[in-house]
Formats: sequence, structure tokens, C-alpha cells
Amino acid sequence: MWGRAIWPVTLESGDLILRPIKIRDQGEWTRVRTRNAAWLEPWEASSPAGPSQLPTYAGMVRVLNQQAKAAAALPFIITERLPGLSKPAIVGQLTVSSIVWGSAMSATLGYWVDQDRAGRGIVPTAVAMATDHCFQTLGLHRMEINIRPENAASLRVVEKLGFRDEGLRPRYLHINGRWADHRSFALTAEEVPEGILARWLAR
Repeated sequence: MWGRAIWPVTLESGDLILRPIKIRDQGEWTRVRTRNAAWLEPWEASSPAGPSQLPTYAGMVRVLNQQAKAAAALPFIITERLPGLSKPAIVGQLTVSSIVWGSAMSATLGYWVDQDRAGRGIVPTAVAMATDHCFQTLGLHRMEINIRPENAASLRVVEKLGFRDEGLRPRYLHINGRWADHRSFALTAEEVPEGILARWLAR
């Protein structure tokens, strides 16, 4: 029941749209990822077991959809309406994962964005949209974002949105071939009773 209740969902703010990732996105998604390979490589999740253990695009979407049906994830593609295009273009990806219900009511959020669209407020807006949805519609209590200390661009995102720095997690995730330290940032629903998006857009 919970999976059907929370997914699929589409969120919009201006020209930005968060919608479910689909198998038919593979061609466009692959082109964007290939063009951004060098830009994303330092922050790319990897498998301790080696490259052969990483899923294909279809495998990734299948796993994400299974998690969404189990009410454990919200796998969004970030799209943007751009001049001259007949449909919104894929400019990134945002996944709300590790959703825990019961006494925790928490989740973790991760994302990437096309380098050509970086610095335009896309990621802060997308994070704000997803977090507001989780707090205001799904009733979650806590959202967490884990960021490499060297990732200055992502650190600016959480700073702009008011996420609290909860400290360093040594060797927390396997990134780009090694166990990497992360800083954890979080917000609870009580800290943003009016939501993040309105505050961010009114800055």
C-alpha cells in the first residue's frame, strides 16, 4: 500500500520538473552522463567488489523502481524546460533513498547535475522541492545529505538551504574506487515549518 501511495509523483517549480526515472530515458540519460564523465567522476559511487558489480542503466532503473514500490526510495530525474526544445531536457538526477518509516521517519538525499547547467540554482531548487514533499506530503521528519569534504559545489547547496552540519563520517561511502570520508548534513521538519522552497525562492 505505501509504495502505491507515495509513488509515482511529479514535482514542479517554474521550469524545473522532478519526475520518475524511466527505462526510455536511457538514450538521453547516457548522453548527459557521458558528456559529464570527467565532471562527475570524483564524486561517483563505486563498488568495493569492482566495476563488474555496478549495474547497467536498465538494472539501475529496475532496482530504483523496486525500492520505490517498497516505499524505500523516490528516484527522480531532474528535467528543465529550455528554449527551443519540444520537451523538458534531462539535466540531472535526484534520489531520495533509505526511507525509514516508523519511529525514525527519515531519508537520505543524493543528486548530480549537468555541468552545463551548474550554478543556476537547479540543485538547490530540486533539493528544496524533494525535501518539502517528503516533509509536507509524506510526513517524514528528517532529511540527510552526505557530501565529500572536497566537494565545494555541493557544500554550497546545503549551506544555501540551511542544512545543519552534523560532522564527519570517516570512510563512509565507496566513491571513485576508494572508501571516502563524508560530512553529514540534515534538517528536520520542525526547522522549516514553512518549507525550504519558498524560503529559497524568496532569497
